[in-house]
Formats: sequence, C-alpha cells, structure tokens
Amino acid sequence: MEDHFINKLIDLKYTYRDDIRDRNSLERNFRTKFETLNRVHLTDSEFSRLLEEIIDADVFASSKRLRGINTFMREDGTPLQYMLVNIKDWCKNDYEVINQLRINTNNSYHRYDVIL
Repeated sequence: MEDHFINKLIDLKYTYRDDIRDRNSLERNFRTKFETLNRVHLTDSEFSRLLEEIIDADVFASSKRLRGINTFMREDGTPLQYMLVNIKDWCKNDYEVINQLRINTNNSYHRYDVIL
C-alpha cells in the first residue's frame, strides 16, 4: 500500500527522495530548500537557532508560520524576513515524498511511513 501511494504521488509530479532516511539528511534537505527559497546563506549556528524557533508542537502556531512571512534575527543583528513555502507562486515549490524516516531521541524511537 505504501509503495502504491508513493507511486501515485510520483505520478502527480512529487519527487521521491530515497536519500532522506534520518534526521540529519532531512535537516540538510530542509536547509538547502530554505536557503534557496529565501535566497540566503545561514551560518550553522543561525540554522540551529532557526530550527529551534520553527519546530513547535502547537499545530495552530506551526500552520500560521507555514503560511506567513516570518522574521528571524541574524547573528549580525539584522532581521531576515523568510517564508517556509511559496504561497503566492505555489507551483514553484518543490513537492517531495520520503518514506521510512527514522528519528531517534533520548526517549524514543520513531519511524514515519510516508512524509510529504
């Protein structure tokens, strides 16, 4: 069923990313997409702070952040206005699908079947 679903998404022009299997590869992919979309290069410490700011268990806050223009303070004190997705020109976004992503924490082990 999972393979069938992924193949259907590929038919809908999603890119299947079999190289994303763990948190590190997921974060590298996100960083590349974020920097390209916002035409910016973040230092490693800026990227770590950005992740801390945007990862939120509150679904409402995350949804609002996803659809809006947000502000992040750079290391040099300048504000960076950024988007997480291109809402205006939605067709310019990259649509990707991954499966069997494993994320381990100190307290748990998670495996996600399919993520868009």
